[in-house]
Amino acid sequence: MSERKVLNKYYPPDFDPAKIPKLRLPKDRQYVVRLMAPFNMRCRTCGEYIYKGRKFNARKETVQNESYLGLPIFRFYIKCPRCLAEITFKTDPQNTDYAMEHGATRNFQAEKLLEEEERRMQKEREEEELNNPMKVLENRTKDSKLEMEVLENLQELKELNQRQANVDFEAMLKQHKELEEEQRRKEQEEDEQEMKAMLEQAQNRRLLVDSDSDEEPAKRRPNPTTQTKPTDILQKDPRSKRPRMERREHSMGKLSTKAQLAGLVARRKQKPDPALGKGMETRGTTATTGSLPAAAAAATASLGLLGAYSDSD
Repeated sequence: MSERKVLNKYYPPDFDPAKIPKLRLPKDRQYVVRLMAPFNMRCRTCGEYIYKGRKFNARKETVQNESYLGLPIFRFYIKCPRCLAEITFKTDPQNTDYAMEHGATRNFQAEKLLEEEERRMQKEREEEELNNPMKVLENRTKDSKLEMEVLENLQELKELNQRQANVDFEAMLKQHKELEEEQRRKEQEEDEQEMKAMLEQAQNRRLLVDSDSDEEPAKRRPNPTTQTKPTDILQKDPRSKRPRMERREHSMGKLSTKAQLAGLVARRKQKPDPALGKGMETRGTTATTGSLPAAAAAATASLGLLGAYSDSD
């Protein structure tokens, strides 16, 4: 089975390459090649700008009767992408560039003009130095001065770079960070002092309010949280019953004192001996006192019990 990609071909022993007929092609034959625009140009027909690097399918041919040091010169034909006008340019091996021929104008290029001007000045200087030795000396002194100025400028640039190199950016960042931390710490201290001052003012106001409340008599209210047992309600302070007793005494009168009860209750005296004559008078007094109704005696007894209960409280 033969190879798909044949790299080695068979040549018979009696092969003679001179017997192969040569194709007689014209010297100005054109080839189709793919290229990019070598410079910026503008079409003369429609004014379309063609920028450097734009791709074209161009026709290539060899220029007849033109060469540079044995190097052939090639011509290229392209078409304007807008109006399809034909544009031609050719190679320039002398200047390692391309030369515009027909159909467009090359845009302004300052770099190329500067190089041409430098080459022209160099050529004129060489011609002057060739015929005038004093001019050679002047040019040398000018070159030496120019060299000294360039060296001075270079030295200044080196010193400037050294100054910038001596700057420690890490130290600068560290110093900046320390300053920020110190400022933050000062702000925190100021805030703490303000908080302390506000707390002191609030405490002073509370002390003043407490002192004012101590001066004014205030009624104590029983704390319901202190009653932990159901039987604690039976062990209340008996003083809490005093307002009720005061209201009752105000409406009925206060009869609990011994001086007031003494006026209502009289003691019974012992019966005298009937043999005594004077006993008649005392018997009369007891009869009058004993003739009090039974209801008044019951009322005095009840009032006495109430006064005794109030005194025990």
